[in-house]
Amino acid sequence: MGVATAAGPVSVVVSIGARPGVPGVVLVPGLGLDQRSMARLRGRIRADVVRLPGMGRREPVPSTDDLARLLAGRLPPGPVLLVGHSQSCPVVVAAAARDGRVAGLLLLGPTTDPPMRRVGVLAVRWLQTAVHEPWWQVPLVLAQWLRVGPRAMVALWRRTAPDPIDERLRRVGVPVLVVRGTHDALCPHDWARHLAGCAPQGRLVELPGAAHMTVQTHPDDVVRLLRELGGATAIADRSRPGRRRRSGGGA
Repeated sequence: MGVATAAGPVSVVVSIGARPGVPGVVLVPGLGLDQRSMARLRGRIRADVVRLPGMGRREPVPSTDDLARLLAGRLPPGPVLLVGHSQSCPVVVAAAARDGRVAGLLLLGPTTDPPMRRVGVLAVRWLQTAVHEPWWQVPLVLAQWLRVGPRAMVALWRRTAPDPIDERLRRVGVPVLVVRGTHDALCPHDWARHLAGCAPQGRLVELPGAAHMTVQTHPDDVVRLLRELGGATAIADRSRPGRRRRSGGGA
């Protein structure tokens, strides 16, 4: 569903709504990614995906605050758990700092560590991380990057990389889970620990053996963390009655 705004259309992939009083889940893809990066997660829970410029949309990218306003305009009326991945984390944090509907934040591999603003550091860390990612992701990720295009991806990185996400987190009064894979050089341990410490109700969770694309490679772990964040009965399961889930990353 496309929605026209002053800054251009914002796309929302709509799922079945949550029950009254139960937090909904809104997912925001990372840099150059779209709803396909969230497919394995959405096969397990009911969730909406909001695509923004540079994150699923090939459009001019506004400031982080403007992106947060666009995101806030697409949130449902009830309590919401916001999930950011990679370069979308500053956007969801900015939205949570201004919007009382946000009941919790799940930040998957936030990538705004200050040294990452240097292209050389970004390239080295990307290579260090990529060697730990499953190769079956390559065609899926490349297809999404081609859809969004390099211009929007570079613009998003330039807009969000210098964002003071740590200062914003100090103003977020809801529970925050910062999640990183132990092989994620794009989100180093010290940076993730710093962000979790900035949030008044922050906590760091590290997934052993995971790299950066945890939303694709470890969807069961992400669902488990969402249940912890929103409460054991807060997330509507999409599995069939009697169907058993495997623990860990899952397939």
